[in-house]
Parts: sequence; structure tokens; C-alpha cells
Amino acid sequence: MAITATENLGNSRTSEAFATAKRCVTLFGAIGLITLATLAVMAAAGHGTTPFMWIRGVIFPALAPVLLRLTTRAAGGDHKALDRIRTVSTVMPFAVLGVDLIPGICPAWYAVLQGLSALAILPIAILTRTKAVTAAFPKP
Repeated sequence: MAITATENLGNSRTSEAFATAKRCVTLFGAIGLITLATLAVMAAAGHGTTPFMWIRGVIFPALAPVLLRLTTRAAGGDHKALDRIRTVSTVMPFAVLGVDLIPGICPAWYAVLQGLSALAILPIAILTRTKAVTAAFPKP
């Protein structure tokens, strides 16, 4: 008997891929919060901060619930959510690292923390393209 796409969505490999993706998003958010807290401490200690650092420092933790919602919706079978989380998790790490490598835009400690948070979502790009996940989402 052939397994349907709906049955693939509930199989253990697909469920584990989405569970791991959710953990990656949680890690992304946690590192974002650590970055924001470190930024606040550095500013309070008199070290220079920039509006760029503050804006980006706030955006990353604020983005985590959105990514978690997308991942949860994708785990429930929403093809558009899967496409969005695939795209974001593929493009964002490269965009963040590319900006962080611009000389003088931010201190090294900030670039490292932002880079780590962006790298935390890179596994989602791989997980959402596995054979099990792909089989659960036939072409619309």
C-alpha cells in the first residue's frame, strides 16, 4: 500500500525534522536575546553602540516567534509556511554574515553573536529539504 503525503507528514522522520527545526528557532531567539542583553550591558558600561546594533539586536529576538509560527504551521501541513521557512533559513544566514563582514559596521563581539544566531537557523534549510519532509509536501 502506498503512503500518502498526509501520512508522510505524521511519520517519525518528518516529525523529528520539524521538532529539530523548532529547537533551532528557539536557539536563534535565545542567542538573539543574549546579544540584546550583552548590548545593553555594554551600553550601560559606556561602550559605544550604534542605532544599527540596537535595531538589529531587537529584530532578531522579535523574529524568533514569527519563525516558530512558520515552522509550526509547516509541521501542520501548510505548504506556504514551509516555503517561507525554507527561504528564510537559506537566505538569512548568508545575509547576516555578509553584513557582519562589512568593516566597521559593528564590533567583533557583536558580529560573532549575530552570526551564531543566524547560523542556528541554517540547519532548518537542510532539514526542510530532506526526503521525508519533501515527500510530505507534494507539488501544489
